Amino acid sequence: AGGGGGCQLPAEWRPLSEGCRAELAAIIVYARVLALHPDPYGAYNYLPWQRGPPAGPQQGAGGLFYSAEIELLCDQAWGSMLEVPAGSRLNLTGLGYFSCHSHTVMQGYAYFFFLRMDENYILLPHGVNFQEAIFPDTQENRRMFASLFQFSNCSQAQHVLSFSSDWEIQEDNRLMCSSVQKALFEEEDRVKKLQQKVATLEKRNKQLRDRVKKVKRSLRQARKNTRHMEQMNRKLSEKLSSAGGQIPYINSLKQENSHATYLKV
Repeated sequence: AGGGGGCQLPAEWRPLSEGCRAELAAIIVYARVLALHPDPYGAYNYLPWQRGPPAGPQQGAGGLFYSAEIELLCDQAWGSMLEVPAGSRLNLTGLGYFSCHSHTVMQGYAYFFFLRMDENYILLPHGVNFQEAIFPDTQENRRMFASLFQFSNCSQAQHVLSFSSDWEIQEDNRLMCSSVQKALFEEEDRVKKLQQKVATLEKRNKQLRDRVKKVKRSLRQARKNTRHMEQMNRKLSEKLSSAGGQIPYINSLKQENSHATYLKV
C-alpha cells in the first residue's frame, strides 16, 4: 500500500470474505502464467475510485506494469461470464506494482484469478470490494475454491485438484454469506439513518442555542433599558422635589401683583 489521498477507501467500506467476493466476481479462472510482457503506463494503472492516474512521473515506469499470457487449467468457474474451455490461452493486463495496491504474478506459476472484462473486451483483475483479486495455487486456496470448478474438465496434470465438496455445506455457507451481507447492509442503513437523525437533532439544538442567545441578549438589553429608565425617573423626581419648594413663593408673588393692580383701578 502506498501513500496519497487517492488510496483511501470509501467511508462505507467493509471487508468481505473470499467466498462472498467470489459470488460477486464476474469471472473466476484457474490458470498458469506462460509469459509476462511489459505494459506501458496506461488507463488501468490506477485505483478504481481515483478520478485519474496517480500523481507522479509517468516516464520510466516500464517494468512496474505488465500483462500476462495465461493458460486455463480448468474450465472457468461456475457462474463465470467467460465462455472458453480449459486449455485456452488469454491475455491479462492491469498487472504490476501500482501506487496503492499490487496485482503481481510470476511466470510458470498457477493462480486463481478474479477477473472482469471492460467494454473493449480486455481482461483485468477484478478486485471485488477493493480486495485481493489473485490467489496463489496453494492447498488452502484449492479447498477454498473447490466448489467453483468442475474438475473433470481440468487438464490431466492437475489431478491433485481432487477436493470433494459437500454441496450442502457450500450452500449453507453461501446462504450464510448472503445473510451476513444483508445484515451488514441493514446495519449500515440503520447507522446512516441514526447519523442523519443525529445531524438533524444537532441542527435543531444549534437553532435552539441561537434562540436562547437572542433571548438572553434581549433580556440583557431590557434590563439595561430598565436601569436607564429608573435613573431617569430618579433624576426627574429629584428635580421635581427641588422645584416643589419654589412653587408657594411664586404663587404669593402672583397674588400680590394682582392685588396691587386692583387698588390702582
